[in-house]
Amino acid sequence: MKERESVQDQSDPSETDSEELLQLDGKSISEWVSEIDAISKEVEAELVSRDIGCHLVQVLEAVNTVLFDLRGFKRTSITLDPENSYLHSVLNCRCSTAFLISVIYIEVCKRLNVPIVGSPVGEDFLIWPKTEYPEELFKATSGQSLFSIVNGRCVDDPGSMASDLTAKSLQDLDMATNRDIIGIALANLIRLHWRRASKSSHGLMLTSPLSQLNNISSSNFPLLRPQDLRLAIAAAERLLILQPHNWALRRDLGMMLYYDRQYGEAVQELSICMAFAPPEEEAVLEPFVERLHLLRLISSLKPLGSDRLTVP
Repeated sequence: MKERESVQDQSDPSETDSEELLQLDGKSISEWVSEIDAISKEVEAELVSRDIGCHLVQVLEAVNTVLFDLRGFKRTSITLDPENSYLHSVLNCRCSTAFLISVIYIEVCKRLNVPIVGSPVGEDFLIWPKTEYPEELFKATSGQSLFSIVNGRCVDDPGSMASDLTAKSLQDLDMATNRDIIGIALANLIRLHWRRASKSSHGLMLTSPLSQLNNISSSNFPLLRPQDLRLAIAAAERLLILQPHNWALRRDLGMMLYYDRQYGEAVQELSICMAFAPPEEEAVLEPFVERLHLLRLISSLKPLGSDRLTVP
């Protein structure tokens, strides 16, 4: 009911661009993009106020000043708060994991004509200025390197893989494309919403039913939060558009549809998954899909007496 109340009525949707119809916390997508434009203009004003040239180090230091000092953006560890996982809410609350902060950093620098690239490294998503001389990124300037300026504390954390990177190993990383970045964001949302959905069922895994065939029934379901389960399904469906041959992702989507009691859709996804999965995984999935066929049949039957005639 709360979600329905937050949707604003449009008198004539045909007259408005479809993108503008989607309101996120009271703003359209283009208005949220304008927030990033405003940050880049603040960086330009910061450079002018310092009366300095547009050298790379100075531009990046100005970006840091605006983002982290003036605007108050903060990198946090992984949390179960959705506000830290959606770009529009991060622009609003200014707190997120390093991944989305890095995405904002890339977009701000793009508007300043400073190309920034990135790559997932372990649990981190690291970014750096695009250059033909990567050794320059690791030379200390004003007490820290360019690499540490854009990535923050994780570079100095001995427990992070970022601390072991060198100019040579950096060249061996695959730079993430826009498609890759969207994929990482969607994968993060799947994990976030599944964790929230299964919070009341400690230790529950997506694949748990595959090893518990005897316990599968329409009345024996763990307690899950339905909204978070639906959001996890939505993120998985979108990620499958980017990765249609990812059998593990399709299996996870099929299992989430099973938990949501969408047995027909679960059978469809898991059957497709079996065509791509390794033989040993196919052998695990096959008996489960057979059980799902039975559940789908049972759930489609009307309760006894539902068609009973009544006298007005």
